[in-house]
Amino acid sequence: MREDVENLDISDVTANWVNAAVLARQIDERIKALADLSHTPLFFGRLDYLHAPSLPASLERGDHRGADQGEGADGERFYIGRRHVHDADGDPMVIDWRAPVSQPFYRASKKDPMDIGLRRRFGYTGGDLTAYEDEHLSDPTEAASAGKLLQQEIERPRVGPMRDIVATIQPEQDEIVRSGLSGTVCVQGGPGTGKTAVGLHRVAYLLYAHRERLARTGTLVIGPNASFLHYIEQVLPALGELEVRQATVDDLVAHVEVRGTDTAAAAVVKGDARMAEVLRRAVRAHVTLPTEPVVVVRGSRRWRVPAYELEEIVRELLDRDIRYGAAREALPQRIAHAVLVQMERAGEAPDDRVQDAVARNAAVKAAVKAIWPPVDPAKLVLRLLTDADFLAGHAAGLLDEDEQKEILWTKPVRSVKSARWSPADAVLIDEATDLVQRTHSLGHVVLDEAQDLSPMQYRAVGRRCTTGSATVLGDLAQGTTPWATRSWEEALAHLGKPEAVIEELTAGFRVPTDVITYASRLLPHIAPGLTPVASVRENPGSFEVRPVTDTADVVAACTQSLRHEGSIGLIAADARIPVLAEALTAAGIGYLGPGEETTQETRLTLVPASLAKGLEYDYVVLDEPQAVVDGEPDERTGLRRLYVALTRAVSGLTVTHAAPLPPELG
Repeated sequence: MREDVENLDISDVTANWVNAAVLARQIDERIKALADLSHTPLFFGRLDYLHAPSLPASLERGDHRGADQGEGADGERFYIGRRHVHDADGDPMVIDWRAPVSQPFYRASKKDPMDIGLRRRFGYTGGDLTAYEDEHLSDPTEAASAGKLLQQEIERPRVGPMRDIVATIQPEQDEIVRSGLSGTVCVQGGPGTGKTAVGLHRVAYLLYAHRERLARTGTLVIGPNASFLHYIEQVLPALGELEVRQATVDDLVAHVEVRGTDTAAAAVVKGDARMAEVLRRAVRAHVTLPTEPVVVVRGSRRWRVPAYELEEIVRELLDRDIRYGAAREALPQRIAHAVLVQMERAGEAPDDRVQDAVARNAAVKAAVKAIWPPVDPAKLVLRLLTDADFLAGHAAGLLDEDEQKEILWTKPVRSVKSARWSPADAVLIDEATDLVQRTHSLGHVVLDEAQDLSPMQYRAVGRRCTTGSATVLGDLAQGTTPWATRSWEEALAHLGKPEAVIEELTAGFRVPTDVITYASRLLPHIAPGLTPVASVRENPGSFEVRPVTDTADVVAACTQSLRHEGSIGLIAADARIPVLAEALTAAGIGYLGPGEETTQETRLTLVPASLAKGLEYDYVVLDEPQAVVDGEPDERTGLRRLYVALTRAVSGLTVTHAAPLPPELG
């Protein structure tokens, strides 16, 4: 398939060099999408239908597109894979996992066989077919059983970046993956329930089902930090999707250079949704109701628009509550229209060109500048944060005096460029920018680790999908910011998607039973209403709480973990990282930073607790749980950070501690 595309001759099919350049780029992207992936098989399953399924028009062909004749006279056989594969004649050999005909591979069961006689799963080792496993779903004599190949695939060691889960998608996950483009879905999922993978696979499905529409409107995946995005960046390309942009919230609102930080209290106030109204008031305050008429001179005639008529125009624009910049652009046209009405009454017949000329008249321009002056969003926010009277005037009834003092800067700032903006300030500037000029909306946005966003950050994300939909992923128990989400209903309201469907995933496929049971001791203290994750892993994993005396004992625990196959994560409080790095170096053990890809030679990653969220390792050594808790501004946030760190392990967890354990662990 790739060679066919590489051999295409476009020399005689394009009208000009622009068409040729566009087509060449499209061909190049197609070649990239058809790249071979080492150790990734083209198919992982097979479905034998009892009867020929009715296929959508896009899959219909005279030869029953993509199917081999099954054993029955009416049945058909389909091989299911990561992408569509066809032979030299164009007849499909493998059906894309997202196609409707593939759905029973994930949904069919003994109770509801969905007209499937046989479901076969293939097992691979390093890209070689080594096993297969059959389920005769329509055979009443065969008992339902959990497949060993499915368990082996779930428990396969993690080395390198995150991988796709197309071979192991479960029915409750598939329902979310295949939900429609028009609706927003919020997925509450505990550690190891596969919520991130579900969100990424939903993007892949939507691109398959609505490719032309999303090609026009765009898709975006938002993660908590660059390390996380690096970890997940290969999932969509492995499924043949190369056009999805990835970013953090900080990337989206990067109107200014961020060089400063806020206190936790200041960040909470700046992230509060009330700041949106403060900014709205501050922007609209720039409008001044006119007190003087506008006189337009054209040739020998003078046309006068009285102040009361100008005031009516301005009030009408204010009442419409459109963007400040759009209203400012409309104002000269409205004034010009008022002049044209007078011209018509005087017997003239002006056209649109005359109206445009009047709108550009110097007197009209001067009036617009006085009535509706331009607003620079960054300068506006700077004034709010440095001018106590200006802030007090627009925050009256919204922020109390203590809250206003908390966000005011104590040192004077000369300019926007010299200001030491914080991440929360950048979000305020983004809000102000949207008040002036509408933010471009995408077709679909995936927001992962959403529980850590402030209301103002939710608003920033929501602006990127006002005309599109979203997939919101998170776990309330893993909220590790002082402004962490209290409920999904509240978060979705700030996002602008209050009608979103909330789904909960409670089956854990990653974290072993002993580990998730231990970590769940913290739930009553950090998220009392949540259902604990129930691990479906057959492998119980390894779990040990080990008292130690110094860092040498921690290094010894890492050495012991390295005897196992797979990736190793040493997670510790941020303040402990330099000490542990020195100890590892002294012991001659190489290590990586979060987001760096593990290799067979270097499988240990040293992870600050603040960056552990969303990552996973086969074996985890967790250093000093109490230090992780103490590293946060308050106890609940610290316990949530500890919950995150405890649940990064796929096969085994060793907790090392010299100080007493937090009492919440029992």
